[in-house]
Amino acid sequence: MLVATILVGLCLWEFFGGHQGLNYSLSVPLPVGIASLVTLIVTTICYFVMPPEKLTTSGKVNYLLLLATIETLVVMTHGVESAFLSIFILVLGFAMAFGAEAFALAVIGFIGFSVYTYLVVHITPSQLVALTALGLIPLFASALIWSRTEGEAKEDRSYHELASELSQVASKSEVVINAITDGVLALNGQGIIELINPAAQQLIGWGKQDALNLTYKSVFKMVDTKTQPVSDANDPVAQALATNKLIKNDSFSLQTNSGKTFLAAISVSPVGQLGNGVIVVFRDVTTEKSDERQRAEFISTASHEMRTPVASIEGYLGLSLNPATATIDEKARDYITKAHESAQHLGRLFTDLLDVSKADDSRLKNDPKIVDVVPFIHDIVEGLTPKAVEKGLHILYKPLPDGKASANSRLNPVYYANVDNDHLREVTQNLVENAIKYTLTGDVVIDVTGDNDHIVISIADTGIGIPKEDMAHLFQKFYRVDNSDTREIGGTGLGLYLCRRLTETIGGRIWLESEYKKGSTFYVEIPRTSHDDAQRLIEQASVYAEQEAAFEQKQAAMGAASSPVIGTNFMQPSAPQAATPQYEATAPQPPSAPVAAPQYAPAPAAPIYSAEPAPAPVAAPQPVYAPQPSRGTPVNTPLSAIEANPSQYINRQTPGISVPPRQQ
Repeated sequence: MLVATILVGLCLWEFFGGHQGLNYSLSVPLPVGIASLVTLIVTTICYFVMPPEKLTTSGKVNYLLLLATIETLVVMTHGVESAFLSIFILVLGFAMAFGAEAFALAVIGFIGFSVYTYLVVHITPSQLVALTALGLIPLFASALIWSRTEGEAKEDRSYHELASELSQVASKSEVVINAITDGVLALNGQGIIELINPAAQQLIGWGKQDALNLTYKSVFKMVDTKTQPVSDANDPVAQALATNKLIKNDSFSLQTNSGKTFLAAISVSPVGQLGNGVIVVFRDVTTEKSDERQRAEFISTASHEMRTPVASIEGYLGLSLNPATATIDEKARDYITKAHESAQHLGRLFTDLLDVSKADDSRLKNDPKIVDVVPFIHDIVEGLTPKAVEKGLHILYKPLPDGKASANSRLNPVYYANVDNDHLREVTQNLVENAIKYTLTGDVVIDVTGDNDHIVISIADTGIGIPKEDMAHLFQKFYRVDNSDTREIGGTGLGLYLCRRLTETIGGRIWLESEYKKGSTFYVEIPRTSHDDAQRLIEQASVYAEQEAAFEQKQAAMGAASSPVIGTNFMQPSAPQAATPQYEATAPQPPSAPVAAPQYAPAPAAPIYSAEPAPAPVAAPQPVYAPQPSRGTPVNTPLSAIEANPSQYINRQTPGISVPPRQQ
């Protein structure tokens, strides 16, 4: 702005004063004066009107206008002999202050000026070298000085911007931390408390000034179910500090400053790299645990009580569908079939609810046995193949694609695992059934892979897939993906929860990968047992089984030797025995086996319940059915046995039984 004002003043001086004396040597041609006036106006507008965030751009434009004006002035005032050449060189020295683009244009302008002077003005080569050096020195100095200054300015601006941003974030974070109802502790890498929010102060009874700069163990006192301090091996905070991994725990209690305890859900999250510290978030879950325990008890009791009548309904419906026990028309058969399927589904639901209650109460049994995983999983897949074929799906078991080892099979290592076989079977069967259920068309592929320490079972399908927002909640209790695809299929939301709990019980983990509308893959990872350890455990199990069988035989022999013979008179010594019949009740036998006839044992001279002489001997016994209770007496016979063998119970007739009179 200053240079443009001077040029405008010199132009006016020449216009009004004429070409005499000093003003002649400093004369500014009229075109240059007009250009200078335009530059002055633009510069003034940019300075006073442009917003602050646009000043950098406007300064760059003003500099380029000034550079063009000065260069035009020098050219029009005899080039290298111009009195304004020094101003041109000075303006070149500020090129880098306005950015790399302005610097590049200044260099191009100076090169153009040098070429014009050499070709038009016809300066000597030595003068061209001197002119080039005269222009390049300020350009080089500009690049050296202003680039460093610009870097420092940018660094300062970045520092101040970062400091301001961090200050704003810290203020907002402090407001948020102080507002939430969960207790929050910030610990450094040595476990020293650096922050405690008001909720934490209220929960554990420690003031801010008292808790800061103390080790967390002095303030955050965790105790187990026996009110004993938690060891370092089980301490979630110590584990997070040592491993730099997220640790969660909801089985410990916290002891307040006054000595009271409450159940707490604790989450410890690492901050940055190992050694930077952790954030501890905790809350009181005493009421939640109590409500959850009451719900679990209600579910367990209700399921147990309702499972028996449901089993009875299922059994009687099965008898109604059995042609040997009932005759019904097709329409009634269709109704009863649907009712029978619903009763079966209800029975499975009650079984799942009981399993859930056991899992929540940590009552799931774990009886590990060595299993060869590849053939074990193959048996499960083979049992579910008809269900897949019925839906038109192609099911493939990759280790044994043909159902047995053949030329088409791949070479698989032997994967031994020491896990509860029933739990592994239930998890795998549930996942394969889900894959079949949620796949409308396509394939279900099951594979078994692993390394030296783990075995991974994968179940992949081409079904409806799972949305990303639902994947984090899929293994929670009673959670189901709610969309148009799943509503038609149905379910309880218990299967995957049970899979997760059973997998954790056998020391494994379960996860999934899925893409909505394209399919899902579930993975189950379990510990692998080495071949030598597996053989040793198999031998130990065999020896134990033999010892158990021998012990049971010995116990049976000892029991038979010590038990009295049926019909023996304990009131009198051995005597000639009469033929009083003694009947032994026998359980119903399937039709393939002969029905057990009543066994007649010799009786003593007097009956057990009487001291009088026995009646006359009965004739030789005839094979008859074992006596059954009268029609009004309940029979303790499983419904499944009646359903499987109805003719045994339909045609049976109760024989006459001769009972000796009782002494009055």
